[in-house]
Order: sequence, then structure tokens, then C-alpha cells
Amino acid sequence: MAGGVERVLTLKTNYFAEHYGYDITIILTEGKDKPLFYQLSDKIKVVHLDINFEELWGKPFVSKVLLYLKKQREFRRKLKEQLMHIRPDITISLLRREINFITSIHDGSRKIGELHVNRANYRNFEANDTNILKRLFARFWMNNLVKHLSRLDRFVVLTEEDFHSWKELDNTIVIPDPVSFKPSGISRQENKRVIAVGRYAYQKGFDMLLEAWSMIEKQCPEWRLAIYGMGDRTPYEQQAARLGLDMTRCHINGSTADIEKEYSESSLFVLSSRFEGFGMVLVEAMSCGLPVVSFACPCGPRDIVSNGQNGLLVENGNVGQLAKAMLSLISDDDMRRKMGESAKDDAQRFDMDVIAGQWQKLFETTMNSKHHH
Repeated sequence: MAGGVERVLTLKTNYFAEHYGYDITIILTEGKDKPLFYQLSDKIKVVHLDINFEELWGKPFVSKVLLYLKKQREFRRKLKEQLMHIRPDITISLLRREINFITSIHDGSRKIGELHVNRANYRNFEANDTNILKRLFARFWMNNLVKHLSRLDRFVVLTEEDFHSWKELDNTIVIPDPVSFKPSGISRQENKRVIAVGRYAYQKGFDMLLEAWSMIEKQCPEWRLAIYGMGDRTPYEQQAARLGLDMTRCHINGSTADIEKEYSESSLFVLSSRFEGFGMVLVEAMSCGLPVVSFACPCGPRDIVSNGQNGLLVENGNVGQLAKAMLSLISDDDMRRKMGESAKDDAQRFDMDVIAGQWQKLFETTMNSKHHH
């Protein structure tokens, strides 16, 4: 499970086990011998099916296909066995490989799917691929996915924006991710520091952030930029050198164990992503009292940031606008303070107890509704 998804799942299941007394079992296909990254409540049962789809990596094509089919059959058989044994009221799929058969397992449970990437990223490999076979496969794969999704009792997406991209479906509902921490520190808006957080990956657009910074750094000599993230920083360090940035004020850091501390010691948060699934870092930064400057990229920022209220949204990919928006907040202390206050208040709608209430309601209406398939 990817870091973000695993964290959110842990957060929600712990909350439901502890606060609502739900009886929860988590069923995993991978990582039987690996410890879980996030601390699970001991009220939660974990079942390891031990399928290891990871074995497929690096295998030649033909053996990959055969092994995949074999593992898929084993997964189906073992999952069905578990569900027949547990007889849950509700089964939630994170829409990995089980989406192909989960709705045809008749264990009596209501089936809910929750998606943590948006449709635009799925489509990514449909539109720009020149290979006609791959394009056909992508279309077939998407039609197949939609068919399976339509059989779910409920299909949960993270943003309003993504909700509108699933026009074929009538079982879609929006529930955002909960924020994972109650901030201990709140920014006092005293440190002249801009912060950005994310993996050092093309998706996160740090190349555009550095370019934007190079346009304004001379105009705000007291301010500095700090980026925090996992991954290979070399290309960004090289770019910073090429741009001739003042490296005493531009810090390209590794990841940190205490990101709250870094938020609260900054005064402005910037999101330069090309696309997001949700944009949890926005909510985290806002809950620490930081106003944000963000590209209006798909999907998430438009749901989270109210332009002019708790931050500034700029046209996706427009580096000049990003620089201008950063500069306008850097040079106006009053506006920054006001937006930071508002950001902190607005972030509360992503608190765990608010989000848990929305899931609770979903569970109850799903349980009480007639099966519509």
C-alpha cells in the first residue's frame, strides 16, 4: 500500500474500532512478513492472504501473464473463503485487483469501493499513448473498470471534481480524506520562509517551483524557500545551480520526521503539482495556519483552497502566475495573516471526527437501502 493510502486507512479503521466499536478485519495480499508502517489498534484483525503480486515485477512478459492469472485465481479463492467465513455487513475495496470479482462474491455484505487516485490519472495512459494496441487496451480496461464499479453498492471518491468525471455511474459519493494530525504548533507568521512538501517526482512540479522562485528571490532578499521530500534531489539541485539561485536561501531537503514543526516554522505553503489525487499536504499546511499558493491542478486544490480566502489558486502550469501569487503573499503581511487564520479554520472540515461522521452515515444508508444490483 502506498504511504498515503496506508496512513489514511490506519487512521479511519483505528477511529472506527476505538470510537464506534466496529469489528474490523483488514485483508492484505502483500507483505506477510513486513511490519505495518503505521500503528494499528489491537482491536483490529489483520489477515494475510500471502498472494505476493510483487513477484510479478521484473519477470518476462509471458511468465508475468501466466503468473498473474494464477495469482488472481488464488486471490479470488482465498478472499471468497475469508468473506464467507467472516460474513461482514460491509466489505470495502480499495479497488486494486479485487475489483474484478468482489461484487460476484455472495457473502451477503454490501460492497463499497474507495478510490485514491482520480480518473484523470487513470486516463493519463489512454490519451497520450501513440501505440494503437495500448490505446485499445486502455479503453477496454477503463470500460471494464466502469462496469465493475457500477455493480458496487457505493463508490467513494475524494473530490467533487473527480465525482463529475464518473458520469456513467449513479452510485458515486464524495468523502474527502481525513487530515492525520491535530497540529501541535501553529505558524505565528514570523519566519520569512516558504515551504513545499512532497516526493521528488515529476508529478510534484518542484522544477516549476524553483523556476518561479528564481523570478522572485531577488525581490525578497529576507525570505527563503524550503522543500522537504523523499527521493532523488540531484536533478533539482542541478536545476537550482543552473538558475543561479542563492543557495543559502533555497534549501532542498530530504524528508523529515516532524513535518508539523516545519509547517509551523514557515509562513507560506506552495503546491506546484501537475496533478494530485487529493492534495493532503494542503490540508496539513492549512491546519498549521499557513495560507497556500497552489496550481489549480486536477484534482483537489479547487476543493480545498478558496481563492482569495485561505490562499491563491493560479492557472495550472503557469509558472509566472505562481511566482506572482507567491510574491503578493510574501509582500503583504496583513493578507498573509488573515488568509492563514482562515486556512486554519477551513481545514477543520477535514478533521477525523467530521469525516468519520460522513462514513458512518454512508454505512448506515448502505445497510438500510435495498441492494440496487
